Amino acid sequence: MSTPMLAFKDKLKSAQAEVIQRFKEQEKAEQLLQDLCKNVDQTLTEIWRHFALPKECSLVAVGGYGRGELFPYSDVDVLILLQTQPDSALKEKLENLVQLLWDIGLDIGHSIRTVEECLQESAADITVQTSLLEARLVTGSRKLFRALQQDYLAAMQPQKFFQAKLLELQQRHVKYEDTPYSLEPNCKESPGGLRDLQVILWVAKAANLGNSWHELAKRGLITDTEARQLKRNERAFKDIRIRLHLHARRREDRLIFDIQAPIAESFGFKTTESRRASEYLMQRYYWAAKAVTQLNQILLQNIEAVLFPQDSTARPIHARFNEVNGFIDIAADDTFESHPSAVLEVFLVLAQHSELKGMTARTLRALWHARLLMDAEFRHNIFNRALFLQILQSPRGITHALRRMNQMSILGRYLPNFRRIIGQMQHDLFHAYTVDQHILMVVRNLRRFTMPEHAHEYPFCSQLMANFNEPWVLYIAALFHDIAKGRGGDHSVLGMADAKKFCYDHGLTRANTELVVFLVQNHLTMSQVAQKQDLSDPDVVQQFASLVKDERHLTALYLLTVCDIRGTSPKVWNAWKGKLLEDLYKMTLRVLGGEMPSKDRELKNRQEDALKALRLAGIAPNAHEEFWKQLDVAYFLRHDASDIAWQTRVLHDKTHASHPVVKCRLSPIGEGLQVTVYVKDQADLFARICNYFDGKNFGILDAKIHTCSNGYALDTFLVIEPSFANQYRDIINLIEHELSEILTLQTPLSAPNRGRLSRMSRSFPITPSVDLRPDDKGQYYLLSISANDRNGLLYAIANVLTKYKINLHTAKIMTLGERVEDVFIVDGAALQGAKTQIQFEAELLDALRI
Repeated sequence: MSTPMLAFKDKLKSAQAEVIQRFKEQEKAEQLLQDLCKNVDQTLTEIWRHFALPKECSLVAVGGYGRGELFPYSDVDVLILLQTQPDSALKEKLENLVQLLWDIGLDIGHSIRTVEECLQESAADITVQTSLLEARLVTGSRKLFRALQQDYLAAMQPQKFFQAKLLELQQRHVKYEDTPYSLEPNCKESPGGLRDLQVILWVAKAANLGNSWHELAKRGLITDTEARQLKRNERAFKDIRIRLHLHARRREDRLIFDIQAPIAESFGFKTTESRRASEYLMQRYYWAAKAVTQLNQILLQNIEAVLFPQDSTARPIHARFNEVNGFIDIAADDTFESHPSAVLEVFLVLAQHSELKGMTARTLRALWHARLLMDAEFRHNIFNRALFLQILQSPRGITHALRRMNQMSILGRYLPNFRRIIGQMQHDLFHAYTVDQHILMVVRNLRRFTMPEHAHEYPFCSQLMANFNEPWVLYIAALFHDIAKGRGGDHSVLGMADAKKFCYDHGLTRANTELVVFLVQNHLTMSQVAQKQDLSDPDVVQQFASLVKDERHLTALYLLTVCDIRGTSPKVWNAWKGKLLEDLYKMTLRVLGGEMPSKDRELKNRQEDALKALRLAGIAPNAHEEFWKQLDVAYFLRHDASDIAWQTRVLHDKTHASHPVVKCRLSPIGEGLQVTVYVKDQADLFARICNYFDGKNFGILDAKIHTCSNGYALDTFLVIEPSFANQYRDIINLIEHELSEILTLQTPLSAPNRGRLSRMSRSFPITPSVDLRPDDKGQYYLLSISANDRNGLLYAIANVLTKYKINLHTAKIMTLGERVEDVFIVDGAALQGAKTQIQFEAELLDALRI
């Protein structure tokens, strides 16, 4: 690089470093963006002059650079505007110019066009049309640039541009999950982010309605208060984006987990006992994004009304509301001020009129400002409390009503404790939503059980809900089940007090109040019993039945539990968990109906049902006897009749097989594969099988380990591999052949590796825990393990069990997103001595560590 060019590079880098340092000292985001832009302007102007380009050419800034602001690592988008097509000499000079701009460290996005070509590209591509909307002359021919501006504005069709940008916005929102509450939002592109604000200014500018929030306020499209709020949130997002760029040292617009903590600290947020610094930052972000989403809706409607004027004939649908063009509209500007209860009433009317598409901009704006009317006196008003209950008791539209209330900050005003968890993140590695969004998702899941069009999704739950009296009581429990998250302490206990007060204030009966409080207190209990305890033990079922006491409490808890797990993350729910919960429900229902738990009765029932299935399969009447002689009561109690029948069918003539027998079938619960291994017992069998499944990237959901009286091991696994969802049949033969061969060869086991952690697990590591305690009868030990999930984890655990000669009877593998909470039923001589038990636990902890 020549000496003059090195000078350009050094001068630009020095100027940028000075601007960034000034930002770190003064934290003025707008100033940084403007100063970085001015530095690039100066550099480009000097280089343009250095190349002595023709006077009739123009160098034009477009896009964000054209707007007069430049983020630290953003593209520098420029248009080289020519009067005519360039000759070969000019082409070469322009190529050298662009190459130099790259060489000095600018991330250049460039185009070389005439005015006519600009207009053609603009007409064909909305992205080009948008970038030219903010075109700004940097240097060169002002006359040529003005010609471009005049022709561009003459060709602009504001209505068409508005519709195109609206469609673009909707597509972008869908791409980013249609929510501002993503746990790793893109501060530029996610709903409620910078791009949403830019869309408003683009369509307003195209329609000649204004170039700034202040100008839009002067035109009456927003109020001065709204303009200030939009400006404040825009500044906050710019500040975050600047810090993201500086921290990552590249163009980075996502608030990913790895970056959230340092960005939060740069803003001065501190970690407390109950919450991380990043959680405070993200809650602020979500509140700002929600406000932008609300005001964006108002502004787009107002601009649309200007561009597409319609006959606004009002049709009365209520004393205080009209229908206007399919939207609900307040009958008077002061409706909410004159009748504060209308703040809730409008959502009730919307729920009652499913034909309405939403609220008019006038109603949205009035409601946005009227939220401040919701004070203690408003919340204590008996009529308002009745209205809120009516919304929850509506036959339709409840989910939409609650979501709109949350979006408009009404729900948090009416329920102050709910307001505290709006936008609150949950870094427990399995919740994919903020607390408020999770709660509303649980309500939505409960509502779907009441709708015939969704009955095919979970038929059993829909059947139970159809027979459940006053289902709205469940919605109240859902609203409060996690409302105390982030306060410190047990949120189930703290939430009980909130729920009890709400029920008392709103006049619920004693029975319904007691049910809601019970559900909030115990909303985690049923999943823990189903997934962590041995359901073949009658005492476990009896104890759970004593807790729920009656069928109404059992059904309510079951429905809430299903919806709660499904509302955490799409990754957490699976058919296996659904089966465990349904099994626990049905077993408990029998106990509540007066049937005393009995191992003998259960044993007889399962054997009879298995024999019926065997007869249907054409198995000879006595073919099972030799195989069943090798099995004890525990085997029959831990396996379904269908599992017993299948294993008997494939193993009855292989009771004393000389080679390992591996059999697979599609899981009868509709997900994954069921794999049965029958082989002469060997010390490292469980570890060897786990190692094989780890190598195939299979997840183990459940493992039942059984030792037959003839010295054979009969182990059953339920395994899944998400990418094989439609190919399980194709790999059954492969697994049967490969696993049988591995068990036959018995090659030395490889040392377990630490595996690769997901990015989320690296950002939020769990301190692994091991809890070993004898069961109630002193027969076995319960080994509970909690750790970050990773490939090879179960194999690492199995290796430690093998080393200490621990016998494994049952493994319950519970994966919650990026977290595992496994429970093993074990025994072994090493657990009898305090010293060896401590050594075993210490080595197990070491295997779990990241």
